[in-house]
Amino acid sequence: MLQLEIEPELLTLALTHRSYAYENGGIGHNERLEFLGDSILGQAVTVMLYLENPNVDEGELAKRRASLVSSAALAEIAVHIELGRYMLLGRGEELTGGREKQSILADAVEAIIGAAYLSVGPDAATALVLRLISPLLADPNRFGAAMDPKTSLQELSTRLGKGLPQYRVTDSGPDHSKRFHAEVALGGDAIAAGDGTSKKQAEMAAALAAWAILQRPKR
Repeated sequence: MLQLEIEPELLTLALTHRSYAYENGGIGHNERLEFLGDSILGQAVTVMLYLENPNVDEGELAKRRASLVSSAALAEIAVHIELGRYMLLGRGEELTGGREKQSILADAVEAIIGAAYLSVGPDAATALVLRLISPLLADPNRFGAAMDPKTSLQELSTRLGKGLPQYRVTDSGPDHSKRFHAEVALGGDAIAAGDGTSKKQAEMAAALAAWAILQRPKR
């Protein structure tokens, strides 16, 4: 799956959600590894984009980087490598579909990258990042959609005869630290969700996730 060996203890830690840790006596969870992995991911993607796109200006590079490190993109990676099935979740998260939640999956990908850095070093961790994002880079339409995901989704869904997207947003947490969760539906059926620190950010994440789903070839 990852094509490298991560120390078992670090791998388990990377897959341990806070909810599981809380229900099991306050054992370690993956948030510190997520913090580390986020930095490594950002650096690896930045350097790759800079070196491979010599004629692209910094503004466009920043937009492309934002697309590749977004929660929606990381969750897509997690689904591709079936990371959710290996997560250690608390009972509450398990019952509410935690294995499919965008935020949990995205955080786990970053934690895995952090664990790889500590286990096998920076070069191998960077190589892992590039392998993980390679399916995203193979999609020639991705960057266009990432710049304006809501418009891109609307255009695609209309072209496919699925009508206009409808969004439902909920929030949680204290006023000074709210998190927003958006679901997007087509034809009355919810097809994707996204999270963010604002309503707009959550809707954009949901739109990008839905756009990616509609782009998948039918089996």
